[in-house]
Amino acid sequence: MRGAVDLQPDPREAVDFSPFTETVPLRIASGRTYTRRPTRQIRVGKVPVGGGAPIPVQSMTKTDTRDVQATVDQIWALEAAGCEIVRVAVPDADAAAAVPRIRSQIRIPLIVDIHFDYRLALLCLEGGVDCLRINPGNIGPTWRVREVTKVAAERKVPIRIGVNAGSLEKHLLQRFGESTPEAMVESALFHIRILEELNYPEMKISLKSSDPRMMIEAYRLLADQVPYPFHLGVTEAGTAFSGAIKSAVGIGTLLAEGIGDTIRVSLTEDPTEEVRAGFEILKALGLRKRGLNIIACPSCGRVEIDLMGVTKEVERRLEALNINRSLTVAVMGCAVNGPGEARGADIGIAGGNGVGILIKRGQIVRKVKESELADVLVEEVKALAAKEEET
Repeated sequence: MRGAVDLQPDPREAVDFSPFTETVPLRIASGRTYTRRPTRQIRVGKVPVGGGAPIPVQSMTKTDTRDVQATVDQIWALEAAGCEIVRVAVPDADAAAAVPRIRSQIRIPLIVDIHFDYRLALLCLEGGVDCLRINPGNIGPTWRVREVTKVAAERKVPIRIGVNAGSLEKHLLQRFGESTPEAMVESALFHIRILEELNYPEMKISLKSSDPRMMIEAYRLLADQVPYPFHLGVTEAGTAFSGAIKSAVGIGTLLAEGIGDTIRVSLTEDPTEEVRAGFEILKALGLRKRGLNIIACPSCGRVEIDLMGVTKEVERRLEALNINRSLTVAVMGCAVNGPGEARGADIGIAGGNGVGILIKRGQIVRKVKESELADVLVEEVKALAAKEEET
């Protein structure tokens, strides 16, 4: 089987991964020290994972991998949205044969998702992938894992041991009676030991469940037992609204405890929404400083402008703005907290009776009519973002 897929030129040499020069803040707002769980670092392509590196946001294509052009187009859209690592499903040999053609046309690291047939992993390794995801619950006998690991080691390709509560090994379900955090951890440890016996520690671990509480407890149980980086996610989370909330609860809880080295928000939506949600979780915790951070007051009886309308319009028109630095934009509606929040932002407005005050870097710039608030704020944000990118 080896040699069946031609290797393609690797286009990554020209990729700028400067966002990974970001540093993780050492202190949170209260002054208490934030400590991340120490892990050994691996590299997925040129993206570092673990070992204190900034937490990369991943996504997965929703195209048929055998459709090379559609898959490549979606990956480019994901990269434009900020995605830093992408994964594709490889259900059969035709999909595996498409992998090198996809790899040759993209810039961000490529992971392949393997279930049931270990031979597909071997084909994809020959095709030049950057990482493998294998599922212990359905990959089969131990010798298959060993065979895949040996070839991965030859090519220095890391492996994600991807445990899923919905596809645990039958003997574990019989022993524990159902999917439990303890059963998930036992599954992961068994396969971790296989890679360790083969002296190949280039791995990351995921313990996913559609139940945020179960995945939180599973990661907590494993955190002190192994030194490997963790890939966090709530699997099958749902659509944009409910799925983002479940993911924020599960992923956010662990990240706030210092657990987690890369994340994927799983949504039944366009995958660019996964990337957007992922960065919002990281930004909310101060773990990544990239892109826009829009803050807005919830509105109340004191507000004298159409605050919700202005906020939605500003967010809609700026959602595609992708910058490598952080900009905080405030849309505030009254005199209680508005001026102070707007002054604390990079740029913002504080609304009044049919008008708003434009504030930039803490300084009042001018008054703006309510009818012009959204237009003016969007133009000013774009100008400030362009200036930031130049410096």
